[in-house]
Parts: sequence; structure tokens; C-alpha cells
Amino acid sequence: MSSTRIDTDVVRRLPKAVLHDHLDGGLRPATVVELAREVGHTLPTTDPDELAAWYYEAANSGDLVRYIATFEHTLAVMQTREGLLRTAEEYVLDLAADGVVYGEVRYAPELNTNGGLTMREVVETVQEGLAAGMAKAAAAGTPVRVGTLLCGMRMFDRVQEAAELAVAYRDAGVVGFDIAGAEDGFPPADHLAAFEHLRRESVPFTIHAGEAHGLPSIHQALQVCGAQRIGHGVRITEDIVDGKLGRLASWVRDRRIALEMCPTSNLQTGAATSIAEHPVTALKDLGFRVTLNTDNRLVSGTTMTREMSLLVEQAGWTLEDLRTVTVNAVKSAFIPFDERKALIEDVILPGYAAL
Repeated sequence: MSSTRIDTDVVRRLPKAVLHDHLDGGLRPATVVELAREVGHTLPTTDPDELAAWYYEAANSGDLVRYIATFEHTLAVMQTREGLLRTAEEYVLDLAADGVVYGEVRYAPELNTNGGLTMREVVETVQEGLAAGMAKAAAAGTPVRVGTLLCGMRMFDRVQEAAELAVAYRDAGVVGFDIAGAEDGFPPADHLAAFEHLRRESVPFTIHAGEAHGLPSIHQALQVCGAQRIGHGVRITEDIVDGKLGRLASWVRDRRIALEMCPTSNLQTGAATSIAEHPVTALKDLGFRVTLNTDNRLVSGTTMTREMSLLVEQAGWTLEDLRTVTVNAVKSAFIPFDERKALIEDVILPGYAAL
């Protein structure tokens, strides 16, 4: 495969995989406007283009807490069965349109219960919407497999309940678990009982760590809680000096623990200073299992095509680099080995070879 630089049209056609993408951070602006009108929720603007711009500008604060606050309006329109069905279906169709062939979508069901739905009803409704989206994508000739990660909110008290739902729906589309929310001040070990329950039941999980808080957060997520992947993890670089890895960084690299890296989002929250200097490139070159992700497509004004193109244009990434992180993502997906192997051999590698 040539190391020639590639243009956006080629990137758009590449098969992609995304592991870190929030359902409530990826709605279509027009859908937010329409659903807000139906439920009587007031938005900053009712023009879809202006709303998209508002989200992007509001998220560019350099502060994770303020970034998270932008979710007020998307969550407001995701409190009914109709709203959840539509947003879940459109989520899948938008991934398919971006060339994604495997995705994991995450959300916290407790945040969708203000309209009277139970957490269990939320999970079942979202799975119904995702299934409808996958059926439509397949019928259109752009099949995409989407698995669900249920999230517990680390600053609230329903993490255990969310973990139990992940176990209950493990054969109905839920492939794993995560904790999300404000990282600093809310260590993952506060919810150790939930992670122990997941381990006993053999349900894999990832943990947001190493974004707003540093190495102690990553260490605790891995060595105390037992995470199989790390959400973000950009601050693992604090354990690397002049290319020499410390004990924690060595543990992450040597055991092939996937880092779910989200460049544009990290710029917005202040976890990175530029695309050109984002840690994903240095970590990739050092042999870490880095993956590339969107985090929140509406809030960050991004897509997988855009994330890849930015790294090509500003960090010198090649087709080989894009293939590497895509294969990394599928290797670390929370689905069975034979399904991962088939995706890589039958879809990802042939797709790259064709270009």
C-alpha cells in the first residue's frame, strides 16, 4: 500500500470503525429543532444551520464541564419513545452515510427518563431504533453493525442499575458498559461494585479516563476497576519522557489496551492543543493501540471522515495510518472474536486495498 497522502474524497470512501460516540451528542440539528417544537422545549435558535453553529461554538470553551452542559437541548428531545426511536435510527443511518461499517454507540439511560420512561424501556426503545436503522442501511447497500454501550453517570447514584441493565440486555444488542460525566472529582473506583458485577458476569467495559484528570484516573480505571479500554486517555503521555515509557504507559501498550482517542473533542475540552500535536500521532508511532473516534458529532461538528482528514492534512497521516487505527478499533470492539475477524478480513482490508 502506498504511503502517498490522500484527499478527502478517498477518505470518505474508506471503511471506518468508531468505538467512542455518544448517542445524545450526535443528533441531526434539524431533528433537534423538530422534536423540540413537538415537546415544547426552547432552543437557542430554531434554524438548523444556526443551531449546529451554536453547538460547535458553545463546545469550544476549553472546559469539559461546559462542554457537557451543551447536552441540555439534545437530551430534552430524547425523553419520549418517539424521540428515542427517531434519534437512534438516524444515528445508524448517519454512520452508514459516513462509511462506518462498525460502530459502538453509548448513552446513559438514566438521562432519558424525565418523560416517564423507565431505564429498561429506554434501553428497549433505543435498541428498536438502532435495529430499524441497521435494516434500512443494509437495504440501501451500506450495511453497518452497531453495538450499544450503556453508561452510568459517575457523579450520580444509578451506575449499578445501568450495569445490571448491561448484563440483562447483553444478548439484545448491548455489547458493553462505560461510565461518563465529569471526570475530575468523581473517580471510577467510587463505583467499584458495579465493575465487579460486570466482571463476574463477563461483560466488557471501558472507562472515561485521562482526559480532564491525569495518570491516577487511568491507573485506577485499569488496575483497580479492570477496564478493557480507556475512553480518551490522552494524558497517558504524562508517563512518557523522551520516548521512554513509564510503568503505566508500558502496561497500556504491552497489553494492547485500546485508547479511544477523539482529537476534535479533546481540542474543545482543552485536553489537547492542536490536531498537529495531538497525542494520537505520537502514541500511534510508539506502538500503542490507538483508535480514532468522533465522541459527539453534533457538539464537535465532526464526522469520522473529518477526523481522519484533519489528521491527514495537519499531522501527515497516510492511508496505512488510517488502516491501522481502523483495524485497531475492530480488534478492540466488544463483540465476539470471529465477528471481529470477519469484519477485518472481509470488509476493512479489502476496502483499503481497493483504494
